[in-house]
Amino acid sequence: MILLYPPVKIAVIGATGIVGREVLSLLEKRHFPIETLRCFASLASEGKSILFSGKNIPLETLSEDTLHNIDLAIFCTKKEVSSKWIPYLAMQKTIIIDNSSAFRLDPDVPLIIPEINVKALANHNYIIASPNCSASIMLMVLFPLHQFIPIQRIQAATYQAVSGAGFHAMQELVSATQAVLEKKPYIPKALPFPSAFNLFLHNSILNADGYVDEELKMLQETRKILSNPHIQVNATCVRVPVLRAHSQALNVTFTQEICPKKAYELLEKAPGIKVYEERSKNRFPMPIDAAGQDDVYCGRIRKDLSCANTLDLWIVGDQILKGAALNTVQIAEHLLQRSTF
Repeated sequence: MILLYPPVKIAVIGATGIVGREVLSLLEKRHFPIETLRCFASLASEGKSILFSGKNIPLETLSEDTLHNIDLAIFCTKKEVSSKWIPYLAMQKTIIIDNSSAFRLDPDVPLIIPEINVKALANHNYIIASPNCSASIMLMVLFPLHQFIPIQRIQAATYQAVSGAGFHAMQELVSATQAVLEKKPYIPKALPFPSAFNLFLHNSILNADGYVDEELKMLQETRKILSNPHIQVNATCVRVPVLRAHSQALNVTFTQEICPKKAYELLEKAPGIKVYEERSKNRFPMPIDAAGQDDVYCGRIRKDLSCANTLDLWIVGDQILKGAALNTVQIAEHLLQRSTF
């Protein structure tokens, strides 16, 4: 039981965002042993508080004066904030789990999905990175198959919920949908294009080769997590009018043939995965199934009729949970079990 371990002095940075709030909820639900909890947010939240376990926790702002006497710092911030403050905390020998992309590809920073590479925690130098949400959801399903027969190439098409862009994007989708139905004009602010009844390329930076950051993260982070610099990943990432939970269509080529039946068997035994389908009703995982759920949902596994040694899969996962907050808290729990603090 987690409660048997000594309590920890925790700080959650970015506590008022979607991921930060979910981290706080999970720390409470999973009974993480806490000696003190401090919550940090932007200047806009100064003087306010956030509820945790029936108590109002004051919101603090980041400074050298406030960042002290912390065992574990959980960053749920943009990479610019993480890049600025994490090295400062690491110098104090504070353990940090970061949800941003700031340190994910740093060779000295372990990039962790506990179900896959928890042993890499032994090599941390105070900083630990949690992967990109799309990469996490994808690899949760593919790793059990990769263990059985190595994966050679992954083709991924993602259908990403607007909550990946934050609270305001969620509110904007609801407001925009209402505006369209009422035939009223609506100018998007949180997202670059109208989200209601529309799809568009993932709203991250587009490079000279025509790939956005999200697509490159799926390649680079997959290689690091699987410790395989040769695995090929080609992704197309799309924002869709869904509030919560990302979906992915995967086309996966293995070094040898693997039949769908065996894939189902492997995934049904794997932790953190729910194989879900009702073929008689043509019903497979949907975002409304996975939203708010810890497990990554998987179904519609079938043989690619056009390519040898290749399977098609459909997966759906809550990108706020296993794609971010849950993965982070699981990392913290493993650190606790290793008597890290």
